[in-house]
This record gives sequence, C-alpha cells and structure tokens, in this order.
Amino acid sequence: MTPHRISALTGAILLTMIPAIAQAYSGPGVGLGAIGVVLGILGSVFLMTVSLVWYPVKRLIRGLRQRPAAPPRDSKA
Repeated sequence: MTPHRISALTGAILLTMIPAIAQAYSGPGVGLGAIGVVLGILGSVFLMTVSLVWYPVKRLIRGLRQRPAAPPRDSKA
C-alpha cells in the first residue's frame, strides 16, 4: 500500500471513532432488560467462583470427618 492510501485509511478509521449524538430512544423495557442481563452475567460469574472454591473445601471437610481416629500412643518412654 502506498503512504497516501495508508493515511487515507487511518483518517477514515479516526473519523468513525468521533462520537456523535445518537438519534435513538431506548425505552424502559430495553433499559431494564440490559440491567437484567448485566446482573445475570455478574451473578453467574459469582456463582461459578463460589462453586470452584466451595466444593473442594466441602470434600476436604467431609474427608477429615470420616477419617478414623488415631490409636492412642503408649506413654512408656
């Protein structure tokens, strides 16, 4: 590509990044739906993290409870 085309492409990309006023209206249903989606994603990530931590800890506690007691040692020295 020639330098002229590269600069034209760069200029076109930069022009598309300029913010403009959006001539649109999102009603309360769309807003509440978007909030619900965000909360659902955050909740699922939180539950995934809790499950990754909780289940190994639960198995460890269960294993410690089911371990037989150690036999008493003789105190003869």
